[in-house]
Amino acid sequence: MSAFLVLVVVVGARFLVPLLIPRFPLPAIVAALVLDGIDQSIFQAFGFDPPGYQGYDKAMDVYYLAIAYLATLRNWTSLPAVRVARFLYFYRLIGVVAFELTDWRPLLLIFPNTFEYFFIAYEVYRLFWNPARVAVRSWVLTAAAIWVFVKLPQEWWIHIAQLDFTETVAEVPWFGPACVAGLVLLGLGYWFVVRPRQAPHDWSWHVAADPLPAGAVTVADRNRWVADHGRLWSAGTLEKVTLIGLLWVIYAQVLPGTTATPIQLFAGTTVFVLVNAVISLIVARSARGLEPTGTAFGLRVLLNMGLVTVVWWLLPAADLTGAFFFVLLLSLLTLLDDRYRPIHEMRFPDTHGYLARTDRASS
Repeated sequence: MSAFLVLVVVVGARFLVPLLIPRFPLPAIVAALVLDGIDQSIFQAFGFDPPGYQGYDKAMDVYYLAIAYLATLRNWTSLPAVRVARFLYFYRLIGVVAFELTDWRPLLLIFPNTFEYFFIAYEVYRLFWNPARVAVRSWVLTAAAIWVFVKLPQEWWIHIAQLDFTETVAEVPWFGPACVAGLVLLGLGYWFVVRPRQAPHDWSWHVAADPLPAGAVTVADRNRWVADHGRLWSAGTLEKVTLIGLLWVIYAQVLPGTTATPIQLFAGTTVFVLVNAVISLIVARSARGLEPTGTAFGLRVLLNMGLVTVVWWLLPAADLTGAFFFVLLLSLLTLLDDRYRPIHEMRFPDTHGYLARTDRASS
């Protein structure tokens, strides 16, 4: 197999597998996590070291985690869990931005990636039980346990000590057996201590996402909701600007020749997101939304290619070829945000003030 073909297969898998997260959350995010961990090993096995791949590797990491966060808006039926996940995700994202701008490695320990394992914990629980019945205290304790006992040691191992698991297993004879023994003890602890205390299963296990709320199944259903309740100046728009803005600052650090400041990048991204939001509102209110995701994505890419070309002409420029790669990712994320956020707002309308506005309008 040629080196180029290996690169295409690996990058293609890292781009396509995360697209399954909204529909099959647990297996898809585990697959994305595994791919993130073995991609470099695959290249080494074929004697290939793609130039500049580490930068794109970082981009694909934040890409699949962004899709996982947007999947919480689509799928999760526990509002406290969504709020905990939102904090964990944006906390980590801010830390990654700070690290990219300063290259100070301890920031990755201070801002650990707790969100990813919290997402997995929620989806493991959902296999058998209804997460909507879990109190906020339990979700906070779950996040805290993952933060302290899982992510802090892992972040220290990877980013501070800069140790490699496979190399340590090969160099330290007792390390591998100790890890196996630890996993066995955890399994025994779960089987004999935790399992007998668990509540009866709420349903037979299933990995597919739960059905969407009534009235939110199709794009047309969501567009009707957006036409009635959507506002350009809203908390949802602010969150989307923050999300895409921080991602763009991270992406720009790996683009060759980038000279724009983070403030300039964030300002340009704000325009980028607002233009997309305005067009989405117009489409929703005209009832001309496109149901096929592929078609809607293609049109959005064309729009954003034009926008980025203009922005790159007005602001200090980077290589447009590299920039267009990231436009593909950002176009997809804004499209998924537009399609998934209305589901979350329809599922929890009282948290967004819609019920109060409806009551005032009818009185």
